[in-house]
Amino acid sequence: MAVIIFSGGLDSTTLLWFLAKVERHRKIHALTFNYGQKHAKEIEHAKEIVKFARKRLDIYLEHRIVDITGIKELISTGALMGEAEIPKTYYTDERITIVPNRNMILLSIAVGYAVKIGDKAVYYSAHRGDSANYPDCRKEFVKAMDTAVYLANIFNPVEIKAPFIDMDKAEIVKLGLELGVPYELTWTCYEGSDRPCLSCGACIERTEAFLLNNVKDPSLSDEEWAKAVEIYRKVKG
Repeated sequence: MAVIIFSGGLDSTTLLWFLAKVERHRKIHALTFNYGQKHAKEIEHAKEIVKFARKRLDIYLEHRIVDITGIKELISTGALMGEAEIPKTYYTDERITIVPNRNMILLSIAVGYAVKIGDKAVYYSAHRGDSANYPDCRKEFVKAMDTAVYLANIFNPVEIKAPFIDMDKAEIVKLGLELGVPYELTWTCYEGSDRPCLSCGACIERTEAFLLNNVKDPSLSDEEWAKAVEIYRKVKG
């Protein structure tokens, strides 16, 4: 049994398939958080992925949408929750997309839920590519959070696990392709439009990950993919 923070994005969807197919968890509790993010469109994608997973994976999968939008006025700053514009630049060149203390908040709630249902581990999809911009995706944070969670719940210990912490997004995509992850259903873009913008940091990093695996992003049309590759090459110089 496992609890997973599940956004409906590329990384967390790969993690869901990893838990089911590699670690062989037969019961998974997926928590999707609405915290007032501009790209709340990812929540609808999370729902579709769960429907697909229930048909394709041999697991019991519970999915909860957790509404914590009440915290928006407390932490709304930067580009994902505040008034700043989404930057159109390479992923490691931006810090304005940081949501203050986001992963600590989400993990704390997930840990409380894990204690309630008697689970022993909470998983999230932090990876090496995020570490430059997001301190709560670094090894040091995972270790410190795991210790804090143990101390806070010493009578019902729960572990914080980040299996992708030493991987970059291209390596995650490689793993996901091997596991049959439905990347066509995932959402990555920081904008909340009908289609991905292809030029925000998240989109550019996603394009790079598929390019490095010599595979077209299945979520894009041929025309969109050609444009995404063009944008990526311009940004990377």
